[in-house]
Parts: sequence; structure tokens; C-alpha cells
Amino acid sequence: MTLRPLSLLLAGLLCAGAAHATQADHVHASEAWIRVMPANLPAGGYVVLRNGGDQPAVLDGASSTAYGSVMLHQSSTDTGMGRMRMVDSLTVPAHGQVALAPGGYHFMLMDAGKPVQPGQTVQLTLHFADGSTLATGFLAKPANAL
Repeated sequence: MTLRPLSLLLAGLLCAGAAHATQADHVHASEAWIRVMPANLPAGGYVVLRNGGDQPAVLDGASSTAYGSVMLHQSSTDTGMGRMRMVDSLTVPAHGQVALAPGGYHFMLMDAGKPVQPGQTVQLTLHFADGSTLATGFLAKPANAL
């Protein structure tokens, strides 16, 4: 095989691999933490998601073996009244980021299988619209953490 056909073959394989990359392959999670509440009250989960890909990534849920239910929520204030609503998805723009943070988008973690203590790391699996997933460790912090 000459050098040119070999180069073309390698380029084709690289392009084919890139065409099959999933949304989760392009997303990096950082600063992931959970605000642990007393008496098995629902916990809040927060994370910064950075998308290095050329296409948006759509986060459409999460799960954890440590919690019976993980939902995506958005907090807001309307006429001085705090509100929270469940949302179906959140788009992480191409070459951009989204922060799930107190007072905005967050995960609502309910029904802990056993008490989660500050200092523990809880695994959440983030789910994307294309079916891909991203396992992420969330550090548990006390209720008064910011």
C-alpha cells in the first residue's frame, strides 16, 4: 500500500469515528456537588456542564443508585415569590456551558436509599437526548453550603 491510500484510509477512519461521537462524549462535568438536607428531605444537585462539541447537547435527565428519583428542576422568582418547576430538558450550547446552581437549574434528588453524609461522593448518571450517558461524582456538602 502506498503512502497516499494509507493516508486516505486513516482520514476516513477518523471521520467515521467522529461521526459516531455521542453528546456525552463532548460534555465535561465539573464542580459537581449535592446539598444534603436533614431528615431525608430532598437534596439539590449542582454542576457545571461544558460542551466542547460543534453541536448542542441536550440533557434530559439523570439517575443515581443512591436516590430513588432524580429530576431536573428550575427555580425562579416571580413577584417576590420563589417557585420551582420540573423541566424536561436543558440544552448545553455547542462550545458553551450551562451551570446548574442554587437559584436556577438543578437536580432534585429524592428518596435516598440510605442517609448521605457530607464528604461522601454520590454517583449520578447524566442522560442525554441521544441516549448517551455521563457518570459524574457529586460531592455531598452540608445544608448551609453555597
